[in-house]
Amino acid sequence: MAEEKIRVLIAKPGLDGHDRGAKVVARALRDAGFEVIYTGIRQTPQMIAEAALQEDVDVVGLSILSGAHMALIPKVVELLRAQGQEDVLVLVGGIIPDEDVAKLRAAGVHRVFGPGTSTREIAAYIRRAVAEREQASHAQQPDDPGQEG
Repeated sequence: MAEEKIRVLIAKPGLDGHDRGAKVVARALRDAGFEVIYTGIRQTPQMIAEAALQEDVDVVGLSILSGAHMALIPKVVELLRAQGQEDVLVLVGGIIPDEDVAKLRAAGVHRVFGPGTSTREIAAYIRRAVAEREQASHAQQPDDPGQEG
């Protein structure tokens, strides 16, 4: 059976119209074998969470340069969790002050990537984090009661 591709949604929350970095990451992830959905600029948290649900993604990558990260990103995480998407990894890239990184992590963001992060590093992190999540998920599942050992 063929291995399923990791599905990644890349989105630009808020009024930030600068999408070059998001497009570079989206293309690099696609070239690295991921299935990438790019929603475009000026997305509301609700639009992002709904797209993540509809597309059944493993990862939501948010690119933000506007300074509104502390208002928008926790809202995206909250909406994902409210939809039952606790297992979706939320990653952030862009201009995030060091003092806000811990706050975003506490709000449910898995990793923040700053300017200059290589796309290879991002791809490697996603592969590793999704694999770890799947291993943890399989370890928590009880044995199939229909199987006799």
